[in-house]
Amino acid sequence: MPLAVYVLGLSVFALGTSEFMLSGLLQPVARDMGVSIPEAGLLISAFAIGMVVGAPVLAAATLRLPRRTTLMALLAVFGLGQIAGALAPSYGVLFASRVVSALACAGFWAVGAAVAVSLVPVGARAKAMAVMVGGLSIANIAGVPAGAFLGQHAGWRAAFWAVAGLSALGLVGVVMLVPRTEVPTGDDRPRLKAELRIYRDPQVWLALAATALSGGAVFCLFSYLGPLLTDTAGLDEGWVPTVLALFGVGALLGTVIGGRIADAHLFGTMSGGIVASTVVLSALALTAHSPVAAVTLALMLGFTAFFTAPALNARMFNLANAAPTLAGATNTSAFNIGNTVGPWLGGLAIDAGWGYPAVAWTGAALAGTGAVTTVAALRLHRATAASRVIATSASPVGTEAAADVVGTEAAADVVGTEAATDLVGTEAASGLASDPSRATR
Repeated sequence: MPLAVYVLGLSVFALGTSEFMLSGLLQPVARDMGVSIPEAGLLISAFAIGMVVGAPVLAAATLRLPRRTTLMALLAVFGLGQIAGALAPSYGVLFASRVVSALACAGFWAVGAAVAVSLVPVGARAKAMAVMVGGLSIANIAGVPAGAFLGQHAGWRAAFWAVAGLSALGLVGVVMLVPRTEVPTGDDRPRLKAELRIYRDPQVWLALAATALSGGAVFCLFSYLGPLLTDTAGLDEGWVPTVLALFGVGALLGTVIGGRIADAHLFGTMSGGIVASTVVLSALALTAHSPVAAVTLALMLGFTAFFTAPALNARMFNLANAAPTLAGATNTSAFNIGNTVGPWLGGLAIDAGWGYPAVAWTGAALAGTGAVTTVAALRLHRATAASRVIATSASPVGTEAAADVVGTEAAADVVGTEAATDLVGTEAASGLASDPSRATR
């Protein structure tokens, strides 16, 4: 595996740490800024809003720009956003710094994934993406708890400085190790107008709804996990980094196991994981006053939430096979819509005086709705036999492309082979085999 791919993974570690670390810093941030816990929680939503807007916009805006230069610029902006957050004199400035950082983060995800798969042979693309996604998993295991630890012992601003340092390290790595890439020209250049046609398919919208609802359910609770552990379960504040790390361990295990079985049981993995999250959140709402139960269920929530992630992503890429530019960016936006709405709804429940257990009930309601959406998607999928996906953006709609997509969806449900639904590494599912140059867009 080229060192450049690991540099991208390190950069994603910094991005993921910044995105999620505020869940362990809400109390010190609220005290320092003179705001309530729900208002501090909106800083998480601010980052998510930036991701929602930034992923598709920057994916489209940077289609024909040099990838290495784009990555360097985005990491530089992200690092400056962290410095602005560390120096923020007011809540408003901190909020703005989170939005700017998120825009850069979203753009990096959109471009970095394309660069990662372009640096390795066809058979190693899944491994390259695993390294990038692994950076996010490790951020939940190590980066987020470390940020909470720094916040408790050196002030919350120290966590922002640490992430700024990590982003600077990633920038140096990109400059030194990521090769220059040519700007696509001619017939192989992406056509945004053609890719936008995937949004005519109702199955795409059902897939996006499932992603948003499942993400909202988890982060409705995760955003307020720290105060729930201390104010409701009665744990000392020093326990918060440990429990956040346990959540990350559960998330990593869920991702690994879910990824292994999602290929053969796509809808089963989606519905099973979302229903399991509904049960775990409901149980946490009922037992939040027990420290043992709260810690155990936090670990289980990390597992059930990320167990569904490979299947949710695979489903979207199957449906949006014709839109390599927008598929990942759109799903990222859907996830972050949930990450925006979830904490906001949780904050409303707290402001209403219902207490932190009500946040878990709110998350359970979102997850339950996501399960219903998944069932509706399954019924529509069976009724239509195969996804109605537009052919590649670089060519007119043709029978060969249509057969590729139909075969992918049919094989995912009927045959159940891993080759049919592999998210990145399998060419039949990703549509990259006939045009390898698309990997560098």
